[in-house]
Amino acid sequence: MSASDEPIGVIAGMGTFPHLVAAGARAAGRRVIVVGLRECADETLRNESDAFYRAGIVQAGRWIRIFRREGVRHAVMAGGVDKTRMLRQSWWRQWLAYRPDFTSIRIWYFGAGDRRNDTLLRATADEMARRGVELIDSTTFTQDAMAPEGVLTRARPSAAQEADIELGWRMAREMGRLDVGQSVAVKDKDVIAVEAIEGTARMIARAGELCRAGGWTLVKVAKPNQDMRFDVPTVGPATIEQLVAARAGALVVEAGKTLMLEREKLVSAADAAGMVVIGRVGG
Repeated sequence: MSASDEPIGVIAGMGTFPHLVAAGARAAGRRVIVVGLRECADETLRNESDAFYRAGIVQAGRWIRIFRREGVRHAVMAGGVDKTRMLRQSWWRQWLAYRPDFTSIRIWYFGAGDRRNDTLLRATADEMARRGVELIDSTTFTQDAMAPEGVLTRARPSAAQEADIELGWRMAREMGRLDVGQSVAVKDKDVIAVEAIEGTARMIARAGELCRAGGWTLVKVAKPNQDMRFDVPTVGPATIEQLVAARAGALVVEAGKTLMLEREKLVSAADAAGMVVIGRVGG
């Protein structure tokens, strides 16, 4: 069997991204085997895949067994997981709720040096590769959805917004280097909110509460050494809705490293709100 004939595995979390990956892989002539993470993956993925299974978010051993049984040697991790759900419970309730398998326990306690996303995901990828399933660039089948460079909206940044973008870019890159988060909210050359474990949507809401005058800028970037296998920055029309509700004035993302879902709809919504959207090249 040639590489182009092999099935592709998809470990599917929340959002639109898993659907795009499945559609892109099938358009490339590949069979798509989806492992839908419980409480995360949309049930409609069943209709967009050649085989669909459910598994827990801490059941990596089951993911591997499914893929090996289906002949999958390469897989994509796509979509989000809300880690804050786990933090709401004590450790023993987490075990009862999520029922980690032995593979995940070994990764969690012995394979990863800490609990940050990149650390855990790299340890998971290493374990999967050791057992014959390699995680590949999650954007392999969605290159058309990557953010382009330049100002994408009719509105252009003001001098004040450009100053905020410069500060936000430097801060967001440093946060990415430390693997804290991907996004920073800036107004009048002052950082008003940063993203951590809560995710971008909740950070946007918090920034809106802190800056009721509005007009602030969201800068969202990839990590300096972004591993494109997982945790790729993503924005979409829902991001614009959240920013409008929080009275933001601009969105800046890293071109070529950020997934821009439903780009035409996103730009149209930004134009309707008079918001600036920019794709900036990393540096």
